[in-house]
Amino acid sequence: MGNRLDSRQRTAQYCIYVQHYIAAPASTALTLEALASMAAGTQGGRVSLWLCLRFPQLPLQCQTLDETQPIVVLEQQRVLRANDCASAMGVHIGMAAAGVRALAAELPLQLRARDTAAEQHCLQQLCCWAYGISPRLYIWQEDCLQLEIGSCLTLHRGLNTLLRTVRHGIEMRGYRVDTGLAPTPKAAWLLSFHAEGSDTDNPEAWQEHIAGLPLALLQEFPKAVTALERAGLRYFSDILTLPEAALAKRCGQGLVHYLRQMLGRATDLEPDYQPPQQFSDQYWFGYEAKTTAELLPAVEQLLQSLCGFLRQTQLQSGQIDWQLLSADRQKQHLQVRSSSRHSDWATWYQLTRLQLDRLTLRSGVEGLVLECKELLAGHSAAIDLFSPRNQREPLHALLDRLRSRLGLQAIHTISCRDEHLPELAVYLSTEPSAQPTAVPPGAQRPFWLLPEPQPLARKENGALYWYGQLQLVRGPERIEDRWWQEPVSRDYYIARGHGGQYYWLFHDRRQRCWYLHGLFA
Repeated sequence: MGNRLDSRQRTAQYCIYVQHYIAAPASTALTLEALASMAAGTQGGRVSLWLCLRFPQLPLQCQTLDETQPIVVLEQQRVLRANDCASAMGVHIGMAAAGVRALAAELPLQLRARDTAAEQHCLQQLCCWAYGISPRLYIWQEDCLQLEIGSCLTLHRGLNTLLRTVRHGIEMRGYRVDTGLAPTPKAAWLLSFHAEGSDTDNPEAWQEHIAGLPLALLQEFPKAVTALERAGLRYFSDILTLPEAALAKRCGQGLVHYLRQMLGRATDLEPDYQPPQQFSDQYWFGYEAKTTAELLPAVEQLLQSLCGFLRQTQLQSGQIDWQLLSADRQKQHLQVRSSSRHSDWATWYQLTRLQLDRLTLRSGVEGLVLECKELLAGHSAAIDLFSPRNQREPLHALLDRLRSRLGLQAIHTISCRDEHLPELAVYLSTEPSAQPTAVPPGAQRPFWLLPEPQPLARKENGALYWYGQLQLVRGPERIEDRWWQEPVSRDYYIARGHGGQYYWLFHDRRQRCWYLHGLFA
């Protein structure tokens, strides 16, 4: 779905890159080859463009979004992250745990240990959401998502619209994020540390922005960075003008390869994110919600995220599970089921809202978790092209609403099981997914069976009577079963009464008696 450029457009684009190179400072001298390869090496006319989403407060925000009290996350007896309230009290990153505990003895300061599993869980949930932005993405390091967005700009109606969608989705989740926009993923990551990491007004200035960043960001090469700083080289602009051979001899081939990937002169391939077999997403309010009405905006957002994920993966579901998390980490579960699989968020929202109206909150709700574990391949619903727009509501939608309002056990449906005897084959079920089985080919069965077969009167001339004489019009259909327990052998007939009513009756071959078993509508 990328933008396809003809030869004239590619030439014009290349000229723009060359003009930028001529006007660029001398510190970007080695980027000419990168610019040329980026302009001439487009595949199918698509220019690669990467968006890096870096979550600097993830170790803290994966545990809580509360900003009303000071909270500190510790790792190896040092402060890893602190929220604004804790920073205002004098806590800073790298501070010793002993000093923090001294402050906590006098002030209401919460100390928490780092939870890497919770961080990865949050990143996986963010991947499920970001999969709706671009199918090409992956987790980078411990706190970043890398999205290739150059191939889907047409789908999102331009770069600015796409960035607004990303910004809105992250703001609704309450995360702090730093963004970077560049033709390569490593350059986008570096630009996330720049004040203008997503400079949409001047996107060609990414090399200039990187040139002013400190080499200390290259944490993968600590020895090389230390050696360069001792030589007085502290910024990227200091090393981009150096010959690659000299730089590799002094700092190693790994650093040079990293810079080549950053500039687009070497391939930088990472395995793309693969959607999981189940969906999970969460919403933290940052305060305690006291009523179910306060939950509805979060419910709508999570359901839209779920159904967007289902449509992108071409999956559907017939059941979702909600978890209402209180401040003391207690969980209140809510299960919503549908008699048909679909990916319509409005239907799930209506069913969830009906159940929330019947729910009594045991305590204030601080977070909301949506899980969907039953994901099946999607199927297209049969739609009548010529049906009126105001057609009646489908029966399964009505049943779902009644179950959500009255409870699962309040609604029963007539279903069939795999049995030969009619009185055992039909039963009442509360399962939304119960579906009747097909009758044998050529057989005609009534919908209404009597609770018990009623014996029929028979005159001396052999005629059968049930409120008048009966006339056999079709049959027999023989049913034999239960030979291992109590043998049953019946011949079923369709009979017409004197008033035109049709009946379903059978002749018990073992007892030699006639019985009425059902009535046709």
